[in-house]
Amino acid sequence: MAIQLLLADTSDLAIIGLETIFAGIPRVQVAGVVRDKEELFARLPEVRPDVVLIDHTAEGFGAESVRDGLTHWKRTRFVAITADPSPVAIMNALRSGVSGYIKKDCGRDEIVDAVLQTADGDRFFCGKIVEALERADIRLDRFEHQPLTCDPVSLTEREVEVVRLIADGLSYTRIAELLDLSAHTVTTHRRNIMQKLGVNNTAAVVMYAVKHGLNSPNKFLFNG
Repeated sequence: MAIQLLLADTSDLAIIGLETIFAGIPRVQVAGVVRDKEELFARLPEVRPDVVLIDHTAEGFGAESVRDGLTHWKRTRFVAITADPSPVAIMNALRSGVSGYIKKDCGRDEIVDAVLQTADGDRFFCGKIVEALERADIRLDRFEHQPLTCDPVSLTEREVEVVRLIADGLSYTRIAELLDLSAHTVTTHRRNIMQKLGVNNTAAVVMYAVKHGLNSPNKFLFNG
């Protein structure tokens, strides 16, 4: 069954762009467009979206749109997409309960991944948002309340590809070329991988790859 996506924005250009992006994604169906908080709450029970892609900084919305939406529709996941948010705006969205946050100048693949991964139960924050929080000395994990479990780590096929290439010692630029992605998208995948693995450096990602047979550990013996 296709992921039901509701777009919440006041910009015609943003709406047209997002509709164009998701028109080519078989797993996603754009089920509607809303342009203010009142219209959002009127359409939620009708559309029952899996994901709402919302510009909470647009006039007529606000972070409380996410909070109030989740109060009544707990199965719906909200992903914020804004132009150039301040750290305060990002924190307000995180506190309201968004499952992801991306910028409007992110690449197509990153925008699509944000919707697919949040619909599948993961969280997704683009590299630019994480960098903005780091510059403001704000730790993302303070806003994440997912309990620790003994469940196995689940990486997407694309994330496994990135892990393999990182473990092979390739630069992010070269990985981007091989996978036909932007270097920024590769960096975002790396951040998401490290978050899932619970590590904070590339060496730990390489060790994970070796431990799980994602590359041949002998190759490191012969690299000059």
